[in-house]
Amino acid sequence: IESLDGSTRYIFNQKRAATRYSPASTFKIPNTLIALETGAIGGADDSIRWDGVTRGIDNWNRDHTLRTAFQVSCVWFYQELARRVGFPPYERFINAMKYGNRVTGDSLTLFWLNDALKISALEQIRVLRGIVREEFPFRRDAYATLKSIMVAEEKKDSYILYGKTGWSIRLSQQIGWYIGYVETPAGVWLFAVNLDITSEAVLPLRKQLALDALKAKGIL
Repeated sequence: IESLDGSTRYIFNQKRAATRYSPASTFKIPNTLIALETGAIGGADDSIRWDGVTRGIDNWNRDHTLRTAFQVSCVWFYQELARRVGFPPYERFINAMKYGNRVTGDSLTLFWLNDALKISALEQIRVLRGIVREEFPFRRDAYATLKSIMVAEEKKDSYILYGKTGWSIRLSQQIGWYIGYVETPAGVWLFAVNLDITSEAVLPLRKQLALDALKAKGIL
């Protein structure tokens, strides 16, 4: 957990915080910006038709808009966006954002899922800071769209929580993520949690640990 200005930081397990892992679906945050910037999709409510292939998660098996695909972490939707974007723009923007190890590998639709691209919790915080401050080379409307679909929880006059989960299910060492930021009247706080996923029963802990820590620090 870190304040937007970087003056206050709370870390549990410094070594792990600096260790890079697959971003999995947390990459949907920069991926959304890249898709919007390149025109792969026009806006939050633009849709892509489902291809009719039944996948393991029921919520994926239908048409989706960018907003709903982000909210249910629909992999096929973002893989279609990747085909529309292509490698050169990804490489350009990943380098501009200094995103993790900046490696896209050789699979256009899997590089954020198959262990090619890796990022640490500390690096996630730096990327989130750049997104909140809109420091990367994306249009203002792209940032506005991303932020609108990242809202996970809102408590009037208290805070707005923006977040995204991730789960590297395709890898032998499965990692779960919950990253994002909190806007409060007193300021903005960035957070990134990752943990080993040993079973599906562990998945709720991604968000629970983050929220519990934010509450313990008086942010929520």
